[in-house]
Amino acid sequence: MEETAERRADPRALWPQVRSIVMLGTSYAPADDPMATLARKDRGTISVYARSRDYHDVIKGRLKQVAGVLAARGGCEVKVFVDTAPVMEKPLAAAAGLGWQGKHTVLVSRQHGSWLFLGAIYTTAELPADAPGTDHCGTCRRCLDICPTDAFPTPYTLDARRCVAYLTIEHKGPIPRDLRAGVGNRIFGCDDCLAVCPWNRFAPASRDQKLAARADLDALPLADLARLDDAGFRSLFAGTPVKRTGRDRFVRNVLVAIGNSERRDLAPEAGRCLDDPSPLVRGAAVWALSRLLEPADFSAIKARHAPAEADAAVAAEWEGRDP
Repeated sequence: MEETAERRADPRALWPQVRSIVMLGTSYAPADDPMATLARKDRGTISVYARSRDYHDVIKGRLKQVAGVLAARGGCEVKVFVDTAPVMEKPLAAAAGLGWQGKHTVLVSRQHGSWLFLGAIYTTAELPADAPGTDHCGTCRRCLDICPTDAFPTPYTLDARRCVAYLTIEHKGPIPRDLRAGVGNRIFGCDDCLAVCPWNRFAPASRDQKLAARADLDALPLADLARLDDAGFRSLFAGTPVKRTGRDRFVRNVLVAIGNSERRDLAPEAGRCLDDPSPLVRGAAVWALSRLLEPADFSAIKARHAPAEADAAVAAEWEGRDP
């Protein structure tokens, strides 16, 4: 049966016995400016949450501890979820009083800003309800105006098809040509709409060591990332959320960033990828070269590579068309 928004929003569709939902939030607020590396065009920007241990593992373990206490004391059944099932975490968290969904659709807390991991405990226990959160966005629209791909058609509405986080993580095919420039050097996720939220001024930096960002994943050179094979990718990003997207999609993102870099010295790195086994990588390499090279130089490379290209999507890239 096809899932509908209404069905996903009904907790009983997931577990008919549920009587109450406990929502918990954990801050991962960064100590440094998460947008600082956007100006370093030869470096890749990875979303703050993805530069640490996979939050699914960390938060789920803690939820199980809380749920275990609840089950032992209340004699009830429990189930825990951390972005692993069709649970509407943000509306549920807002209903539970953790904050409100801002104009960027992300949960915002007056104490912790917009840097929150959310988790849910479903239980058969009857628990008293907390007051829901109230909206404190006012007339502010910084999150809407900062979006590099105009992914917010109206306040409180996100067009995921244009969101850099979706495009660089979930989207399996080539990134649409008209959105690539907006991706910039964001190679996994995007923090822009979170980072500019004024409520983050009141959010203390997280001291959670299990969610601390790895220094070796900050401002990585695009040249090094473009050379990653599958083994190198898995080794570098072991234990982080980045590993989930896979090497081919990640290198696709890196090549889009190289194409946006305006750094001609990075063209050889894109050129090496023209022979990559993955059509997704080869197509991104073609686009990067088309952006970095003079037309005559690009035409010369095209004459050598395009005739032998068997993949239709990559062939379309050589012709400057959407795959």
